[in-house]
Amino acid sequence: MKICCIGAGYVGGPTMAMIAKQCPDIQVTVVDLNQTRIDAWNSDDLPVYEPGLDEVVQEARGRNLTFSTKVDEAIAAADMIFISVNTPTKTFGMGAGRAANLEFIEKCARQIARVSSGHKIVVEKSTLPVRTAEAVKRILSSSGNGATFDVLSNPEFLAEGTAVEDLLKPDRVLIGGESQEAIDKLCDVYAKWIPRDRILTTNLWSSELSKLTANAFLAQRVSSINAISALCEATGADVDEVARAIGTDSRIGPKFLKASVGFGGSCFQKDILNLVYLCEHFGLREVAAYWEQVVSMNDYQKQRFTERIVKTMFNTVSDKKIAIWGYAFKKDTNDTRESAAIYICRDLIRERARVVIHDPRVSEGQIRATLTEACTDMQGNISDLDKRLIAENVSVAKDCYEASKGAHAVAVMTEWDAFKELDFTQIYDSMQQPAFVFDGRNLLDRCQLEKIGFEIHAIGKS
Repeated sequence: MKICCIGAGYVGGPTMAMIAKQCPDIQVTVVDLNQTRIDAWNSDDLPVYEPGLDEVVQEARGRNLTFSTKVDEAIAAADMIFISVNTPTKTFGMGAGRAANLEFIEKCARQIARVSSGHKIVVEKSTLPVRTAEAVKRILSSSGNGATFDVLSNPEFLAEGTAVEDLLKPDRVLIGGESQEAIDKLCDVYAKWIPRDRILTTNLWSSELSKLTANAFLAQRVSSINAISALCEATGADVDEVARAIGTDSRIGPKFLKASVGFGGSCFQKDILNLVYLCEHFGLREVAAYWEQVVSMNDYQKQRFTERIVKTMFNTVSDKKIAIWGYAFKKDTNDTRESAAIYICRDLIRERARVVIHDPRVSEGQIRATLTEACTDMQGNISDLDKRLIAENVSVAKDCYEASKGAHAVAVMTEWDAFKELDFTQIYDSMQQPAFVFDGRNLLDRCQLEKIGFEIHAIGKS
């Protein structure tokens, strides 16, 4: 069997690398139009940082794993084609700010239809609105060149930072489709290393909707505990103690009950807004309003964090240096999509603060690009003032010590383990006094920092 995957991003690259590693008899080709990204996949400096990914890629690359820009050639040769391209939230037209932009999905389907011959299985790997497969099937069936297709839905359930482990030992693999023969062929691929009882099969529409629903439920838990964190700060309760108390209830469980500055990543907000748009489309206004509140609470948590910094620092951060520890949306990844740090930094520089950012995996170019995007409106415009603030009030440090030297405050944005092992006495001595710490991840030892002399403000703790 030959597999082609269109899209060499955070999902396509690691997923295909794992399939190639576990199935040496299958030739896997990952294609992308971005030459720079493909070059990175063919180098020792992969474009995606995930613990353990380097070893997986190195084992299979050159044996049965290929990264290429020859899209038509790979499609034509493949028996099974995965579509793993970006489906961002629309920024224009109908459904702007909510609906998924399916432009790249449609372009992939048309390209597959144009160059294919014989019979092929097309697998939706990207997160898609329910019933997208219907449109993909119509496009493929109109190829006019005699090719035939089966369409499957096989959504990913990877958590960035643990993607390799999630691929090796998934809770489940979900495959939706109409052709049992096509479903069985994809099942056989995964069954090379995943027990059959963890491979679930459904109809197409259930599979597509399950992905959106899973992310909505996870994000809902984060927003729920974050809502309680605000009440904890007002009443003197400790959100970590509350989370532990309710998490020991077997009906609730402990996962995704860690209060923070807010969730980020490519999926949660995008998928919930997509779900909201779908509900509105089908006239389910109350359902749409329910799920939209999850995103509203996440925005409120970020806004609340910024306001707490400003109010605590004597109601002004103008010309004050604030060290930002972490910029990725979570530890063990270089992904910054929808990271809370982006919006905190944007709001702080608009308050005329000087932010100095350190993240062990995120480049300065990536930081400035995401801040520019966050300051850009729906029409693609950015003010001259925001441009100047990004240029003059944002700098990047090589480590936390450099970022914190002379700073009035530290804001912890990402829960990198290394941040817990720093010499906090040295950091305290290098800062302006009083030295503030705003722990957006409840990562640091509060008692230890207070003994040194820091004034620490954490999420959900008064």
